[in-house]
Amino acid sequence: MAWWRRRKNSGESGGSWTPRGRKDGPEMAIDHKAVRAHMEGWVASHKGVEAYVEPATNVSTTTLILIATDGEWTRRAVGTPRAGFELGRLLQIPVYDVNQTGYPARMREWNRRNKKS
Repeated sequence: MAWWRRRKNSGESGGSWTPRGRKDGPEMAIDHKAVRAHMEGWVASHKGVEAYVEPATNVSTTTLILIATDGEWTRRAVGTPRAGFELGRLLQIPVYDVNQTGYPARMREWNRRNKKS
C-alpha cells in the first residue's frame, strides 16, 4: 500500500507527508543554469517565441513555457513567478502570466497535429 512507502518530512510545519526520494513538486531543486541553457538554445532555434509563466500547483513548482510561432513548445521549472519573468526578459522575448492571458490557440493546434496515438 502506498502509505507505507511514505515518510514524514522533518522540519516542515504541519508535518506533511511526501513519498520517499521524490524529486519533483513545489519544493523541488532546480538547476537554473541548465534551465537557462535549454531555454536559450530553444529560443535560438525557433521563431517568434513567447514565454508564459505558469503558477505552482500542489504537485509542481512554477514553470515557464516557451511557445513558438508554429505552436511548438517546451516547459521547464523555474521555482518562482519572479524567476520566470526574469528569465523571459533575459531571453529578450515577451513574457505573459498564463492566468491572465491563457494559452495561445497555436499551442493547442500544434498539440492536436502532433498527438501521439
